[in-house]
Order: sequence, then structure tokens, then C-alpha cells
Amino acid sequence: MILYTAIDIKGGKCVRLIKGDAKDEKVYFNTPIEAARLWENKGSTYLHIVDLDGAFEGSPKNQEIIMEILRESKLPIQVGGGIRSYDTFSDYLTAGVARVIIGTKALQDKALLARSIKDFGNRVLVSVDARGGYATSEGWIKNSTIKAIDLIKELAQLGVEEVIYTDINRDGMLMGPNFKELEEIKKMVDIKVVASGGVASLEDITRLKDIGADGVIIGKALYEGKIDLMKANEVISC
Repeated sequence: MILYTAIDIKGGKCVRLIKGDAKDEKVYFNTPIEAARLWENKGSTYLHIVDLDGAFEGSPKNQEIIMEILRESKLPIQVGGGIRSYDTFSDYLTAGVARVIIGTKALQDKALLARSIKDFGNRVLVSVDARGGYATSEGWIKNSTIKAIDLIKELAQLGVEEVIYTDINRDGMLMGPNFKELEEIKKMVDIKVVASGGVASLEDITRLKDIGADGVIIGKALYEGKIDLMKANEVISC
């Protein structure tokens, strides 16, 4: 199980949103590189970076900041947000990003997804962001009629090896992940699952580990001091 430390970038700053709402943000660092340095110094092993502006607008908007983090940090980095073309995949991976995350295009363009998987393999993962059990797109703005579990089944058939599952209604709420949905996914689909959204305690991490989650993304709980990163790493490694 891997613990991913989240750095969300909006307007050039490190922020956290409530349920993905662009109007409901809290700024934690004026420069995201500060956050990257902090978490690396505290023992982070992997950074999860999301270009929120890119997610909302449809193309990367904070690449220079992400490249700065990539240059200065020794940690592997996975990046999402506005990655909706093959060239963007290639640019990030060529620059040294460990993995790229596709969300909206996984719903809209299966041909692009298939090509990316063929060429980049497990360096591509899909973010399945659900509201009320149904997948969303366009930075969590647009709801679809596709059930998240059905989308994940389809992704597995297309060769996707790993997904990030986020329950939007829990994201930034510090109320715990959607364990029921995550457990169902693990039982029904042979695919790696990274849990995201709502993680608030060491007990949450332990429970995710028990149900077989392959990773966990933690953001607000770290920034608010609800979870100590060193202790979280101890839980992960037990």
C-alpha cells in the first residue's frame, strides 16, 4: 500500500477544496513548492499533484509549477488535471513525471485511453470521481449516467491496471472514505484501487489497508494536522 501526499494547485497556490467546489477553497501555501518541501522533509514517499485549473479548464495551466517541483523534489510524482491529449501524456512522462492521471477523457475518448495504455502501460492510471455512485467529468462538474463500478469494470477490460476512486461528497470533509463502495470495487473487479477523499484518521488508513486498497491519497487531514505523516507511514508499513 502506498501513501500519496496530495498537492492541489489552483491559481498558482497550494489549496484544498470542499467537495471539489472551486468557490470553496482554503489556501495552505502561496507556492506549492513549499508544500512539496514540507512533505518530503516529513517523510513522504510519493507526491500526488493535481492541476485544478487544468481540470476545470480542460488543459494544463500550472505546468511550470509542477516542473519546478519535479526538478527540486527527489520523490516520484504523479500528476492529474487537464490531461486530455496524447501529447500532454507524453510531455509529462518525458519530463520525468512517474505517472499521469486521466479522468474526463477516460469517459469521453476510449481510443486515446487505449493508445496511452499501449504506449505507456502502468504509468497511466485513471481517476474515477463519483458523486452518488455515478462517474463525473470536467473537474467533477458534469455528472454522467454511468455508474462508477461499471466504468471501472470497463476500464479493467481495456487494460487499465490501476484507478483512483474518489467519493466527491466526502472529499475535503474529513468524514472518512466511502468504505462500502471501495470494498465492493475490490470484490468485483480485478484492478488496483487507490482510495481518495475523506481520509481523516490513522484508523481510516488501517481500515483501507484491511479491505485491500492498494494506495491512499491524503490531503486535508495532513494540512490540518489531523494525521501525522510519520505515524501514517508506520501504519502503511506494518
